Amino acid sequence: MTTATETVADVLPTMATSQPNVTAMYVPTKRRNADGQLVYTCISYQELDRRSDQIAAGLHAVGIERGHRAALMVRPSAELFALTFGMFKAGVVPVMIDPGLGIRGLGRCIARAKPSAFIGIPVAHAARLTLGWGRSTIRHTVNVGGWGLAKHTLQQVERIGAKRVAEGHRPMPTRGNEVAAVLFTSGSTGPPKGVVYRHRNFLAQVEAIRKLFSIEPGEIDLPTFPMFALFDPALGMTTVLPDMDPTRPADVDPRNVIEPIERFGITTMFGSPALLNTVGRFGEQHRTKLPTLRRVIAAGAPMPGQTLARWHQMLPAEGDVFPPYGATESLPVACLAGRDILGSTWHDTEQGAGVCVGAPVPDIEIKVIQITDEPIASFSDGLELLDGEVGEIAVRGPMVTEEYLGDERSTALAKIRDGDTIWHRMGDLGWRDASGRLWFCGRKSHRVTLEDETMFTVPCEKVFDTHPAVYRSALVAPSIGGVRRPTLCVELEPGSGDWGKIERELREIARTHPKLTRIDTFVQHPGFPVDIRHNAKIGREKLMHWVESKAGR
Repeated sequence: MTTATETVADVLPTMATSQPNVTAMYVPTKRRNADGQLVYTCISYQELDRRSDQIAAGLHAVGIERGHRAALMVRPSAELFALTFGMFKAGVVPVMIDPGLGIRGLGRCIARAKPSAFIGIPVAHAARLTLGWGRSTIRHTVNVGGWGLAKHTLQQVERIGAKRVAEGHRPMPTRGNEVAAVLFTSGSTGPPKGVVYRHRNFLAQVEAIRKLFSIEPGEIDLPTFPMFALFDPALGMTTVLPDMDPTRPADVDPRNVIEPIERFGITTMFGSPALLNTVGRFGEQHRTKLPTLRRVIAAGAPMPGQTLARWHQMLPAEGDVFPPYGATESLPVACLAGRDILGSTWHDTEQGAGVCVGAPVPDIEIKVIQITDEPIASFSDGLELLDGEVGEIAVRGPMVTEEYLGDERSTALAKIRDGDTIWHRMGDLGWRDASGRLWFCGRKSHRVTLEDETMFTVPCEKVFDTHPAVYRSALVAPSIGGVRRPTLCVELEPGSGDWGKIERELREIARTHPKLTRIDTFVQHPGFPVDIRHNAKIGREKLMHWVESKAGR
């Protein structure tokens, strides 16, 4: 990248000039050709650059100015990409909220973000008007597709913008320190928070991903989480959008992932562990091989060992699964290739060490600090723990965000000032080994604190997960009879058989492992509640209340 590049959108003009007719995106339609293949719409780099220029100029023309926050509720599409890059060019700040949060959650996020504009599909505008979202702050509205309940349509914005561009009117270049976007967390461990991203944070992410995975221009990406697709043009990659509901990745039809990989020669894909579990089981059953796929990037939760193994059977010898560790507030932080996980660390994981997430990525510093639920105003050397000690993971680097929007309390709890820099407290627990690799031990808020012992979720669970009948487990501490009791909730593999026999075997595992002897309650659950974004983070609070309700019957 040149020094003139300050936003991910700045790469588009270069791509549009050097390879104007190369396809930037393949977008699935609902049509199929005579051979039964899904028909895709092709968007060239030149078209994406032109449309985003026109949208940038048009947004300013209709009163949506630099620095304005605009709620963006558009499904994965060419319009979503053109709008996002247009907003980056215009300095307009997209506010992105998971639709899976539900009506109440969406309303709360919009109330916190206080957008002055709302850009969305018709059903989003209908909800806005019916439920009063942003009634006191939203002044400008743009409808994307279909019938309209907004002041302007996207087509009108583009027409106005095209005229202004032809007349030589373009927004001033956006700078790296300007706010780029507000991305709301999934709310899997508390209310969703609006993470403030600056353009320099996004650029640092792009560079870290390029270096970490050795991505080269000309590669083809299948991103099953739309936000990851926004980096593709900056990486010189062609995007193939999958035919799926991005809010329900675990329920994907595996054929809708495998077919485009085979058809387009996909080299990279992104998926949550839940999606990869679904597709991996299908691939194992059908002995699927994916010879073009070099890397599968997974995020959202630790990857189960059996899912890694299934994907390794589908990938070529030089291909691998990479589960980078990170969060909405900072990604990537650390990474270890799947083959290295299974070959060198998984044995220790199954003995209770936690999950090794690897060494820090370039430009990231990691420290393991004392566990506390209170704010830490400034960093001091006394906070840091020794190698081998479990504490909270804190990170610092150019891709680390610095604040939550309009949420001083959450910012104070998550950020530590260190001179002119900020450490972000991940809210995760872990330890560092002698070689500098990080081992993940679960969320801080999920630790089980007893009178004389603290138990960490992931190290305990991974021991039980070695049982062939266990798909996944979750350690919780419900209050039963006024006493906190360490309880293991278990979701079984399909067709696993007699729970009574399985429970006896799990009790034997607990009896013989020194870290697990306090666990004496085992409960079978039909299907764990999970987060809305990746369908992978286990809703432990809901599980705990479920156990308490069963005990109270």
